[in-house]
Amino acid sequence: MKKLPILLLAIFLSAGSLSAQSVDIKKLLQQAKQGDAKAQFTLGLMYDNGQGVPQDYVQAHMWFNLSAAQGDAYAAMVRDLNLRQRMTPQQIAQAEELARNWKPKKK
Repeated sequence: MKKLPILLLAIFLSAGSLSAQSVDIKKLLQQAKQGDAKAQFTLGLMYDNGQGVPQDYVQAHMWFNLSAAQGDAYAAMVRDLNLRQRMTPQQIAQAEELARNWKPKKK
């Protein structure tokens, strides 16, 4: 049940009903860079949909990878069943390389 708020955020982002102003992107990015799986998942959604950030499938895939590596099943599902279908093999390889080389930033 604790995943429900993120799932609702995913629905709002996908529907375009959540404006960029209602999400503090700088704070979210800071949390994601510090290793917060929920923030990473949310950034993946935002990059996937171009909500508040430029649409970038490579960045979306990377953030979903990082979140999924921490056990977020939704991140893995969105990445594997939705996003990968729209990416080239080169984009997927680039995203996987970015995720492999990613290191969390200290607070």
